[in-house]
Amino acid sequence: MFQRLYQWTLSWARSRHATRALGVVSFVESSFFPIPADVLFVPMAAARPDKAMSYAFIATVTSVLGGIFGWALGYYAFDLIARPVLDFYGKLAAFEEMRATVRGDLWLILLLLVTSGLSHLPPMKIVTILSGVAGFNLPLFIISAIIARGARFYALAWLLQRYGERMLAFIEERMMWVAGGIVALAVIAWFVIRSQT
Repeated sequence: MFQRLYQWTLSWARSRHATRALGVVSFVESSFFPIPADVLFVPMAAARPDKAMSYAFIATVTSVLGGIFGWALGYYAFDLIARPVLDFYGKLAAFEEMRATVRGDLWLILLLLVTSGLSHLPPMKIVTILSGVAGFNLPLFIISAIIARGARFYALAWLLQRYGERMLAFIEERMMWVAGGIVALAVIAWFVIRSQT
């Protein structure tokens, strides 16, 4: 199912409605959709480097708005909407495990927001819903989402503008290593912050 969904999402990159599709996918990815916006963003930016920064702006804004929607689902409608969505995608157990680990630790939630926004680890929708369930401060949530998502999309746009297809091949081959390195650095930073408090 996910492979078909991935291919369907990717097919929008070649559509004349690609820009609108990017906005929609960026929005829903942050709250309930399982496919990351990069599936559209990367080929669109690689094909039109002159528009890469405008694509980054669209993806950032809509991703942050989707994150706010995910936060609201967690805060106002977890049992009614968010829990069935997580269960449908097989993410409920991972969510409950993360929820038990976090236990209202705002520093840890902030760390998860940053790593998720930068690298999709853990998945964005899980962290946005968790932030709402935990009652994480909404203005701080929005600021962290803007910084993390903006950094990701604008960095990808800059790299694709500068290096084009070579960068695309690098991303495809090494994305998990790059994301893992970002997460490892974030975890180290979290331990340093915790040791100072």
